[in-house]
Amino acid sequence: MGNQTFLYVPVWATKTPDLGGQWNLERFLPSAVALSFRISSTEMDSTGQNNLKRNKSEKKLLRKQIKARNTLMRHEGIECVSHTTQNLVVANGGLGNGVNRHQLLRLVEECGLVEALLMPPNKPYSVVKYGLTEEAKKAYDTLNGKEITLEDSDQNVTLYVNFVEKVHWEDIIPISLPPGLMMVEELVSPEEEQRMLESIDWTENEVIQNAQKSLKYRRVKHFGYEFRYDNNNVDKDKPLPGGLPEICSMLLEKCLKQGYIKHKPDQLTINQYEPGQGIPPHIDTHSAFEDEITSLSLGAEIVMDFKHPDGRTVAVMVPQRSLLVMTGESRYLWTHGITPRKFDIVHASERQKVGSVTPDVGDLTLNRRGTRTSFTFRKVRRSPCNCIYPSVCDSQQGHQGEEAPSFHDSETEPSKLEQAYVHKVYEEIATHFSSTRHSPWPKIVEFLRTLPKGSIVADIGCGNGKYLGINEDLYMIGCDRSQNLVDICGEKKFQAFVCDALSVPVRNSSCDACISIAVIHHFSTAERRLAAVRELARLLRPGGKALIYVWAMEQEYNKQKSKYLKEKRASKGKEEEINTDVAWGLFCDQMHDNGSQDSACSDPVLNDSKDKGGNAKQVINSKLPVHTNRTSFRSQDVLVPWHLKGGTNKKGECVKALQLPAGSKELQEFSPVFHRYYHVFCEGELEAACKTLGCIRIQKSYYDQGNWCVVLEKQ
Repeated sequence: MGNQTFLYVPVWATKTPDLGGQWNLERFLPSAVALSFRISSTEMDSTGQNNLKRNKSEKKLLRKQIKARNTLMRHEGIECVSHTTQNLVVANGGLGNGVNRHQLLRLVEECGLVEALLMPPNKPYSVVKYGLTEEAKKAYDTLNGKEITLEDSDQNVTLYVNFVEKVHWEDIIPISLPPGLMMVEELVSPEEEQRMLESIDWTENEVIQNAQKSLKYRRVKHFGYEFRYDNNNVDKDKPLPGGLPEICSMLLEKCLKQGYIKHKPDQLTINQYEPGQGIPPHIDTHSAFEDEITSLSLGAEIVMDFKHPDGRTVAVMVPQRSLLVMTGESRYLWTHGITPRKFDIVHASERQKVGSVTPDVGDLTLNRRGTRTSFTFRKVRRSPCNCIYPSVCDSQQGHQGEEAPSFHDSETEPSKLEQAYVHKVYEEIATHFSSTRHSPWPKIVEFLRTLPKGSIVADIGCGNGKYLGINEDLYMIGCDRSQNLVDICGEKKFQAFVCDALSVPVRNSSCDACISIAVIHHFSTAERRLAAVRELARLLRPGGKALIYVWAMEQEYNKQKSKYLKEKRASKGKEEEINTDVAWGLFCDQMHDNGSQDSACSDPVLNDSKDKGGNAKQVINSKLPVHTNRTSFRSQDVLVPWHLKGGTNKKGECVKALQLPAGSKELQEFSPVFHRYYHVFCEGELEAACKTLGCIRIQKSYYDQGNWCVVLEKQ
């Protein structure tokens, strides 16, 4: 078994339902598909050879089984076979839809000796390998169409079974814990645990006015200093009365004596997590606390997710009554968080109940979460942090306290910012934008024309498709987040579809080349920008190439001004220069406001107000500078105005042109201004990000008319 490789089967739904849900196969394939298949004798029930004699339920079962087969082939290239084998794929029988290993194993073992039961994490299927084909055939006849009730809920799922020729899997290399992370098991006894839990007076639960929405329904108490969720910091000049609870004194003395911690904490946050609750990935603010962050888990175990900036992830099982200690790299560089869900994927065997959860498909199951209470101890820092991770250190970047960008405060806010200031904007300006994007850039044309004839090329973020028809010897497909821009591609007879650049629905290693032109600079965090590069690498075959263009901070390079600066409008009083020198705003109060969803936000992108004038002072709520068009950048993260000319709407319907005074209120209403978010890249920043991915190498990098560019090759 050690030299085999596991054959993965896809998740068919775009959004996996909550545990206990099941695949609705009818949604993904038309019922007519079933009619196009010739059914072999193996697929026919032994009670009769004539399809016409089958009753309605048997026909329905057969139709769904065939749809499952077709979906496997269409999405993953996995061919289910009509003849009996030792191996079965069980749709709806996976961890991803709430079936645990013990329940499924009992079912499949009733039909014979099971050599392996493979359950990939987060997938709603499993693969069973029997010792004999006769046993597999018995399971096929017994389990196909069988409805089961999930042990951990009252929901039912129906299993659909097909034969596969081979079952492949790989030996899994154990995953190491992040450097500097230590786990101390059974730090307290069950009796001590009970006393600590009973000591918390939740009847005096604080009302946290500055908490994020993601924390709104979680019970939280602070001691020593209040932890402020609006800026991820503490007010060092305002200690809370009473200090830390007395019941923690002996525990902390024990930790100091045993060498688990070096500093006695002076700040404590107690969080209570009910099943289904979590906390977004984050790094405790460098300037706020010293090196050690310790967390005592009481009441229940939990799986905590750690992530490195290069994309590596480690799921860590944190047992009940254990102490988690983060120092060094794990504290300063890796994010940690808890995914909001009611079940965790854990090891089924007893051999590993602590540490990293290795994705061994032969030893994974589900574990229902309980109510967990965490005691997180910290030592308030009294001097600037001088760690060796300046790229993520607010002390060394000069972004302390409340000056931290508001759109990095939680897991969901980067995508909210992009939705408001990228996605919605391009939907509104699509026609006008397309009319300005008709001249291909020479070096991109050169890249496409040097590719071998017949190459499959994906343009990720294709816009209006101006590069899709450059080289007729290539098979090019495009995708974009904007439906209106994709529609324009369709009008030009180009092949394009709507998707997110972080999740392109194209098979791994299927492209000879990819291009990403002026796309990645629209992602609002370094992690999301790196994820976009990683997605390009996933699409490439080994040896395949990708070309990436991003907007440069340096619009004057080698004493030459970029085309962007050279094209500054002669009349500064007109549309390009309408009040775009606004300094700062705040991004959408409703992202932090625990109150109504109807908070006022007067950006024209977010409101349906008839007043869509060009006054950039309307862009409140972002803490982002509004860039003055055709000038050098003063900040890497900016809002860049787009002046919609002539009242052209998103469907391309032009309002009758009017002769209005430049800069007048009427002209501003007639020519609305939209603001697009950009992160402009400094020299070397794009290359540095690409170098963190081990699967690619930089073949070439250069500066082209105000853009930083790289050519990557997948290894």
